[in-house]
Formats: sequence, structure tokens, C-alpha cells
Amino acid sequence: MNLKGIAASPGLVIGTAYLVDDESMSVPKRKVPKEELPLEIARFEEALIKTRSEIIEIKNKIIEELGHEHGEIFDAHLLVLEDRALIEEVISSLKKDLYSAEYAFSQVLERYISAFIKIDDEYLRERLSDIQDVGRRILHNLLGGHQALLKDLKNEVVLVAYDLSPSDTASMPRDKILAFVTDIGGRTSHTAIMARSLEIPAVVGIETATKDVKNGDIIIVDGSDGLIYVNPNKATMQKFKRSQKERTVLARELAKIKDLPAETIDKHKIQLSANIEFPEEIPSIQAHGADGIGLYRTEYFYMNRVGLPTEDEHFEAYKKVAVQMKSEMVIIRTMDLGGDKFISQLEIPREMNPFLGWRAIRFCLARPDIFKIQLRAILRASVFGNLKLMYPMISGVEEVKEANKILKSCKKELEKENVKFNKNLKAGVMIEIPSAALTADILADEVDFFSIGTNDLIQYSMAVDRSNEKIAYLYNPAHPAVLRLIQNVINIGHKKGIWVGMCGEMAADPAMALLLVGMGLDEFSVSPISVPTVKKMIRSVSFKEAQNIAKQALKLPSGDKIKVFLNNKAKEICPELLLSGNK
Repeated sequence: MNLKGIAASPGLVIGTAYLVDDESMSVPKRKVPKEELPLEIARFEEALIKTRSEIIEIKNKIIEELGHEHGEIFDAHLLVLEDRALIEEVISSLKKDLYSAEYAFSQVLERYISAFIKIDDEYLRERLSDIQDVGRRILHNLLGGHQALLKDLKNEVVLVAYDLSPSDTASMPRDKILAFVTDIGGRTSHTAIMARSLEIPAVVGIETATKDVKNGDIIIVDGSDGLIYVNPNKATMQKFKRSQKERTVLARELAKIKDLPAETIDKHKIQLSANIEFPEEIPSIQAHGADGIGLYRTEYFYMNRVGLPTEDEHFEAYKKVAVQMKSEMVIIRTMDLGGDKFISQLEIPREMNPFLGWRAIRFCLARPDIFKIQLRAILRASVFGNLKLMYPMISGVEEVKEANKILKSCKKELEKENVKFNKNLKAGVMIEIPSAALTADILADEVDFFSIGTNDLIQYSMAVDRSNEKIAYLYNPAHPAVLRLIQNVINIGHKKGIWVGMCGEMAADPAMALLLVGMGLDEFSVSPISVPTVKKMIRSVSFKEAQNIAKQALKLPSGDKIKVFLNNKAKEICPELLLSGNK
């Protein structure tokens, strides 16, 4: 049986399924004598204290292993434990109805959960998982049961769950988890973010995984393509085992070029950078041989927290990255909130078409008070390394001029305050809207570089909602229209004397990378795990050959024909990269 979900973290593994029991604990409805009321209140308070201790221990463990940004996920859990309204409601229920502490708490918890489900605010609804996670732990401590916790795993397994809470993910032993599979979630869920940070394959959003998979089933997880295979037949098993062995051999080969430059056979140099979401991913960047950071996504800095980050919090995060990367380039993208990333405290409204709405640079220009906090922090951190910044979702030159005007005002403020910053900080824009691609010649006069965001550029150019499976086949990076837009941006950038990079998923495909080198792209920025394969392709071809391939590809009439052509060329040039199961 094959199941399709969302590719959340790349990799291919075979293992035994372990289902995380998501069923609610059975809480007996038990009356207690009035004289035992103080004891029940004391039991409830002890459970709160024990649960708080457990969560702080988990938080500290995550901070030590992954850093403060990941650890802050658990601040919301601690706030639930300190909710006086909830605590007083439980104690009031105990006094009024004289039921056991666990039953009284379970009833109050149930009312809270029901209320949160009805709230029409995505951020607040997402906090429901925090309440459920904390509630489950409190009940466990009250009941004194022996629930099978993930930290008690003894064998290597593939975790299959409806969802995995942050504390579940944090407490699991790293050496026992081969992969994650969940019914719900997306690429920005806690599970997906942590899986990528830990480089553990993950497929999320399968919907029926917990129904179709049983404990002990043999399961293949392909985190690159978002597929799982349950109890595969002998032929499929053999195929994937061969693929695993091939990938192991390839990994050894790729390790040999880790410290070599990303340059073609005839010495044409390419800047090969990595995309990150958290400073704690820097070791992964260095381990995979990236030249720098071409996209530091900062919107996750605003998520999973109660209030907005302060200027000093921004500064410390950016300084940390700058210092660790030393002289290597780090491009910080200003917050790209909105679309599928809503933060209730920023008061971004619900919209019919959020991806086309009040988001990214549009929100920043409308709220310069929030925007300036981030810009000031980037400027302050710029003296500690080779930092650059770029604005997302630019649609026209007016937005660039306005953003640069705000940046200039931040510089003046810091000068007055005698705060050091790099006065020559480079600022660029993401080209991810067709209007920006078509007016690149105008934008180039206002910026220092372009970075093409193909994920949105393709979506907007082709009018394709990637989350709509009925039309997902239309989402084609190789479509001639997309390639012409990209070529136009590259040509104009070079004509205007600025470099052009790409930070979308398209750059991580070795076959597409072959084309992009030939089109003259100066910089690639991909996930750290994709760096070695892209570097291998770049080092396997001459620039002249890549240019010829690009010329031939751009003459073809359809995206499908271009993809077939490029895949065939890639197989000829570097066949070991195109393994079975590797797209």
C-alpha cells in the first residue's frame, strides 16, 4: 500500500512502524469525601509542579541541542500551566462537585479545548496543541499511569502519529527515530521544522496514516517525494534497499568534494549558498560545504511566542549568525509574514486570497514601527560579519524606494545614537512576482542584487495553487514562460552590473541546476542537505557545455519536453545523482 503526503524533510529510510497512541486517557468519574478535598487540591498542585519541571527540562534540552529559538516553543506550554483562570476553575470545580482532581481537571480541559476549536483565528487555534500537550502531561501525572512515552523507546522505529507535539518531538531519543509520519501538518509545522533541523526524513499531512498503518508494519518513508510504502512487496523492498545502498555510496563520494569550490570544469565559479530558518542550522551548512547563507528566513522568529521580538532579540540572533559565518555572505530576508504564516499579534487580517494580500513587504511598509525594529537590528549586527538584506514580494519600484527610505532613516537614528553599523550594507530584492521580473531593469537601479524566489514566481506566473492537488500538475518550473522570466532577470542584472541568485526549490534540482548554470545564474541558495548534489552537478560540467544545453532547452515548446531533455543531459553528465526514487 502506498500513501501520499507532504514532503517535509528529505531522505529515504526503511523501518518498523511505531504508532503513537493519540487516544485520550481514560479518566474515571470518581467522587471523593469532603474531608479529602485538601488532599485532592494538593494532588492537583503537585501535578502542576511536576509537569512544569518536565517541560522546563525538555525546554533546556532543546535549547542545548538546537538553540533558543526552538526552546521558545515551550514558553506557550509554561503559560498554560500558569493560567490562573484555568487553575481556579479546576479548584472551584473540586470544591463544588467533590470529584477527583483528575476528573475535575479533565472536564475543565475539555471545555477549554471546545472553546479553542471554535475560535476563528489560526494562531490561537494552533495553540490548541499546546493546551492538549500540557493537559495530557498533567493527567498523566495525576493518574500515575505508565504511559508509553517516546523517551522510553528501545529500538529504531518510524514514528506514525496523528500529530507530534513539541514535547513529544523534543523528548524522543535521536538515535531511535528513523523518520516521522503524521496525519496532519505542513512544511511549517513544529514536526517538519524540527525534522529538517535534525535531518530526519519526514512525510506529513497523509490524513489516514494512523488508520492504514499498524504497529510493527514495515514502512518505507521517502521524505523527498512525500511518499510512504506500507508492507512493500519483495520487489519494492529490494528496489529501495538498492537505492539506500546507492545513496550511501553517493554520500561518501559527495563528502570528498565538501571543501572544494562550486565551479565548473572550465573554472567558472558559482556561489553555492544555503537556506536557513534558525541559527542552529549553521553546523549543517558547514557540514554540507555551502559557501554562505543565501536566504535567512526571519518570519519564524515571530512564531510560537506570545509577544513580538524586541530589537535586542533580533540583534542577538543576527549577530550569532554573522559571527559563526565569519566572512561568508549571509542574506537576511526581512519578515515575509502573511499568506500561510499568520501571527495574531501582528493583526494581519483574514483575506479571501492571502497569498495575494497584505503580506511581506506590503505589511512592513504599512507598519514601519515593526519594520524598523528588524532593520535596526540587522544594521547593528552588520559589523560582525558579511551581512546583506533583501526585501520579499516586491511588485514595483515604489516599494523598493519606500523600503530603502525607511532603511536610511534607521541609519540616521543609529548614527545619532553613536551605534556602529556597516554604512555600505548591501540591499537586494526577491524577484517572485511577474511584475518584478518584467520590470527588473527599473528595479536594478535601486538595489545591489536580485534573488529569484521561484516557489512564488512559478505559482503566480502559472496561476497555480500548489496546495490544490487537482491542478498541481500545472506547477512546472521548466515551463518556457517561467524560464523566459528567469532569463530576463539574469540578463538585466548582468547588464546593470548586479549579481543574480536564486533561493527557490527549483535551484535544488540537479537537472535544473545544469540549466541555470548555463543561463548565467551567479548564486544558488538551497537547503543545506541539497548543497552536495548541486555542487556535484556544477563540478561535472563545463560552463560552455551548460550554455549550449540552456540554449537548446529554451528553444523547446513545453515544460515537459524541457524536463525530459534536461534529465537526459543530467544522466549523461552525472548519472550517479539520478538514483531510483530520487527526483
